[in-house]
Amino acid sequence: MKRGDLRPIPCLALLSAIAAAGCAPAPTLPPTAPTAQATLGASQAPPSPAVWETVVAATPDSSVPTPLPLEFSAFALDPISAWRPPPYPVPLAMRPEDHYYFLRPIPSGSVNWAHPTYRYGSTYFGEESIHTGVDLGAEYGTPVMAAADGEVVWVGYGIYRGVEDPTDPYGLAVSIQHDFGYEGEALFTVYGHLSEANAWVGQRVAAGEVIGAVGRTGRASGNHLHFEVRIAKNRYFESRNPELWMAPPDGWGVLAGRVMDSWGRPLAEVRLEIESLETGLRRDVYTYANETIHPDDVYNENFVISDLPGGPYEIRYDYAGKRHRMQLMVDPGMTNLVTFRGWRGFLGETEPAAPALDLSFFTP
Repeated sequence: MKRGDLRPIPCLALLSAIAAAGCAPAPTLPPTAPTAQATLGASQAPPSPAVWETVVAATPDSSVPTPLPLEFSAFALDPISAWRPPPYPVPLAMRPEDHYYFLRPIPSGSVNWAHPTYRYGSTYFGEESIHTGVDLGAEYGTPVMAAADGEVVWVGYGIYRGVEDPTDPYGLAVSIQHDFGYEGEALFTVYGHLSEANAWVGQRVAAGEVIGAVGRTGRASGNHLHFEVRIAKNRYFESRNPELWMAPPDGWGVLAGRVMDSWGRPLAEVRLEIESLETGLRRDVYTYANETIHPDDVYNENFVISDLPGGPYEIRYDYAGKRHRMQLMVDPGMTNLVTFRGWRGFLGETEPAAPALDLSFFTP
């Protein structure tokens, strides 16, 4: 099988093979996207003493809805493993459609993967607002790192509406505009619920530089980092799924998919089962809820599950009283794509209709 291909695997062939062998936009737009050979630059030395400050917008963004409490039960350890290999170096793009440009903002050795039941696009079984990021359940005080080089554009309370607000649901937050963009648009990351912020507006930061610490400020029932990726504008409505932007662990991959009814309409908040055919371990993933969030510009997905060890899997979904299933390979270091279309079930080999992306890295 060519790397990057995704196709059904006949059961007998699979068994033989095995036997044989998670604010305001800047005034100028950055260049588009790094390459895998990029060298990350050093950060600018901070002023002394280092203090953090807030940015106050002239008026709040009235289009943002009143949030529900962003709360959920205690973090569950992933059933596959409570351990991850170190992530691949970034930027990573083993196939031209991928854009793993960001480090994980929590260091290896701590919980730096997405909460399995409150992923991007989730409503936590209808109890919460639609989730516009992922939650990484590291312990209180764990260092929070910049996901890539850039400039700090927000520090403080109020990023939800863009105006200083001590009751902001994100709590104490930091936002960075990065030195590269995507498809000609600016890229931002947001780090919420911090216990402290070690950054100031206008500061230059390098990938991996500590900008704060994990906490539970804002509307959160437990210690964790809320992490978002935003495109074009630093607004609540401009998010994308961070699991398609954070590099996976070495040797592990990401599975994304489109789940639609027979007429091609996305199915919201339905459950799929994904089982490893090597270990028998199973994980469930839910499709996105409607509204607020955005699928990837290339994949047009409505679910993503990251951190799958590379290898053979079976994916299952019950539709109209019938159980559908397909066997597939998850190739490490890349996004693997699957499509379900109503009565037709899981389709065979699926490739995104991707534009030619300019992956040239910006060197200041």
